[in-house]
Amino acid sequence: MIAPDRTDTPQANLDWLDLESLAEVEFTSEDPAHPVESALLPGGGTGWRAAAPGKQTLRLLFAHPQQIRQIRLNFVESAVERTQEYVLRWSPDGGQSFREIVRQQWNFSPSGTTSETEDYKVELSAATVLELVITPDISGGNALASLAQLRIG
Repeated sequence: MIAPDRTDTPQANLDWLDLESLAEVEFTSEDPAHPVESALLPGGGTGWRAAAPGKQTLRLLFAHPQQIRQIRLNFVESAVERTQEYVLRWSPDGGQSFREIVRQQWNFSPSGTTSETEDYKVELSAATVLELVITPDISGGNALASLAQLRIG
C-alpha cells in the first residue's frame, strides 16, 4: 500500500507566530461579539468584525522585531454583495515608515463568492509593525469590515 502524497495539502498549523505573546493589537473599532482575538488566535471563533462601517485598521505592534516569511489572510462575507479593498503593509522602524506588501480588491457575492483566502510569501527580516487597512465597500456603502483569520509565520 502506498500512502497518498500530501505535499499539496496545506498544513493546519505551520510555524505560525504566537501573536498573543509577541504582539499588541490596535484597531479602529470592534464588535464585542467578534473580538480581534478570534481572528488572530487558532480556534478563536468567528473572527473579528468592526463595530462601525467604513475603513478600518488592524495593527500588530511587535515588542521585538520579527522575521516574517508568510502571511495568511481569510475574509468571509456571506450576506452583502460588495467590493472590498485591503492594504497590507509593514514597518521596520516602529511605524515611522511603512512598506506596502499588497493592495488588493475582492468582489463578494452571497450567491457566488463568499470567501477569500490569500497566502503571501514574504521576506521581512525585522518587522516591528504589521498593518492591515480594510475598506469593506469601495462604493461607500455601510458594510462592516471583517477578518475571519490572520496568521503570520
